[in-house]
Amino acid sequence: MCLFCFSGDKLESDEAKGKYGAAYGKYADNEEKFDITMCQAPCSEPGCYCASMLCFVCAQVHLRKKALNHLNPGSGWSDYLCCQGVFGGCCCLQPGNMGEQSCPCCCMCLEACACPGMAISASRAIIMDRYNLGLDEDDVRLIRCNNCLQILALCASCLNICIDFEGDDLVVGIINAIADIVFFCVSGCMTAQVNREINKRGTEAPQSNAMTR
Repeated sequence: MCLFCFSGDKLESDEAKGKYGAAYGKYADNEEKFDITMCQAPCSEPGCYCASMLCFVCAQVHLRKKALNHLNPGSGWSDYLCCQGVFGGCCCLQPGNMGEQSCPCCCMCLEACACPGMAISASRAIIMDRYNLGLDEDDVRLIRCNNCLQILALCASCLNICIDFEGDDLVVGIINAIADIVFFCVSGCMTAQVNREINKRGTEAPQSNAMTR
């Protein structure tokens, strides 16, 4: 029920700032939606939802390859970039210059381990780009709820370093556990939602629509 404490209105201008916000902000006005909402995903795609939480890295590697080959059939890993370039780079870490061509599958595994949120968001973004998909109210609520909990967990961990009181480690541990559980649940919803969309679209993406680097 706490999910409904968060607004389902489209992203505001201040939420579309920064690399992550800007990556999602461009979809705010798109009218086309996913076949299912993120809240519907666990019941509509229970196998994919559960598998993505039981083995997150394997699920993200599979989903990225599936998405890339949906957009460019038969391409294998040839179109792979770190986070598909959705979030840009940072200093010397630039998509396309991180060994993706020589060992794309290993790079994708590292991406899913080091940047789990960006990994699933990137797979979702390339499908949203292809079909001009937008965010529905359920998606916005879940993303806002997850982001709020991640910030709360970060703040609690920082305060725990500076302030000591009886039971502080337990409280922070509980907050972090809740944030982690919500993250994996939301990631599972995203994974199942994108997987459903790819299956629904089938061979709709023409071979001529190959991705460009």
